[in-house]
Amino acid sequence: MRSSNPVFSRRGFSRDTGYAGFNAPPQAGGPAANPYAGANPYAQGGNPYAQGQQDVTQAPPQYTPQTRPMTMDDVVARTGMTLGTVIAGATVGWLFLTQSLGFAIGAGLVAMVLALVQSFKRKPSPVLILAYAALEGLFLGALSGFINGLPNMNGAPMQAVLGTMAVFVAMLVAYKTRIVRVTARFTRFVMIAAMGFVLLSLVNVMFMAFGGGEGLGFRSGGLGIVFGIVGVVLGALFLALDFKQVEDGIAYGAPREESWLAAFGLTLTLVWIYMEMLRLISILRGD
Repeated sequence: MRSSNPVFSRRGFSRDTGYAGFNAPPQAGGPAANPYAGANPYAQGGNPYAQGQQDVTQAPPQYTPQTRPMTMDDVVARTGMTLGTVIAGATVGWLFLTQSLGFAIGAGLVAMVLALVQSFKRKPSPVLILAYAALEGLFLGALSGFINGLPNMNGAPMQAVLGTMAVFVAMLVAYKTRIVRVTARFTRFVMIAAMGFVLLSLVNVMFMAFGGGEGLGFRSGGLGIVFGIVGVVLGALFLALDFKQVEDGIAYGAPREESWLAAFGLTLTLVWIYMEMLRLISILRGD
């Protein structure tokens, strides 16, 4: 399973297939009641954790993995540890690094490198994931403290936190009630949209770096507001992909260590949403 941040490529828990195994062919002769049966990364012939060949067109099979399969408690516990580390790092950054943005930006760049390394690793590394969380927290805390001290920006970081929580809860409810359904088409749409968003952001940064000013205007004014809303919506859609990964992993017997990757993906997505929310609030407040 790769990370869930739109910057990185998405994969399901299977190492050699696309997200949630949507590249896998459907099982011949099976009923059509389960829309994910033929696309399951743990399906017959594609499940790295299965001990034998079993029919996956029925209820989720009871495989006998070599390690204890992950549970929702595992995902919640690892996600709590990862987000808790981000919060602890953010507290330190807010208190001590607000006036040292150079150091904070350096921590953010190192965090990005660690995230990329974990993204391409075949197995999760708890030490690497927690180190990423700590450094990302330092960066977010220092940046948030700096923005909070700007004119008209007092309280903006707290609003961004509340907005991020609201997006998470809303998408969780939408996913659980099946208002949002993660299908192959949904996944392709989100991936294409995310790649376009990231590409436009990079082009805008290049114009800002070499041309000066506001670049293409994606981070200010009316266009900046629209771009910020699109960024938040994309983050929400990636949350749905995260929830589907967790659901599939539990249903089809992913090993317990995969819960670290689930936590890593959720953390990346929540950081993405917070950053876009903070940027959007800054634009709306006129700074």
